[in-house]
Amino acid sequence: MRRLIQLFCIVALSTLAACGGPRYQQGYFPEDPTQPYTLASGDRLRVIVFGQDALSNSYAVDGSGHLSMPLIGLVPAQGRSTHDLEREIEARLRSGFLREPKVSVEVEAFRPFFVLGEVTTAGQYPFVSGMTVQTAVAIAGGFSPRAARDHVDLTRVIDGYPVTYSVVPAHLVHPGDTITVRERFF
Repeated sequence: MRRLIQLFCIVALSTLAACGGPRYQQGYFPEDPTQPYTLASGDRLRVIVFGQDALSNSYAVDGSGHLSMPLIGLVPAQGRSTHDLEREIEARLRSGFLREPKVSVEVEAFRPFFVLGEVTTAGQYPFVSGMTVQTAVAIAGGFSPRAARDHVDLTRVIDGYPVTYSVVPAHLVHPGDTITVRERFF
């Protein structure tokens, strides 16, 4: 009889643990403000090759994380800083096309962010620097009447893996983030 009760308790606890869903962490994403912005699919870049107007243009980072430029073809941009990308483009141009190329890369338009859940108009929106979760929700038309307003789930890709934190509305949003506003219980 005792073993039957133990078995029942183990099965009940296992079932409850499986119903728990994903684990979220409270607080802020661990961020290092000294780290440069890393490029990803959806970013639009302004590439200037000094003295070469035909190569200077606006380029988009494609779905595979590459930049397609004349003469040098596909340049990997995913996960790199603009400084790293400048050096890569210079190296490729130096190997057979230009003697001493000088390249400047700047982000012309950041990739969009997404707002889902209990908001008036869920969807994809253009990123604005310095934006908080509260501002992002306002851009999406504000909270719906059933929305939990004291915290939201924010999903960000870190080192190639999506990570979700439960954050307060004053938390900063980054390009490519997904904000999910949950329904409140009462």
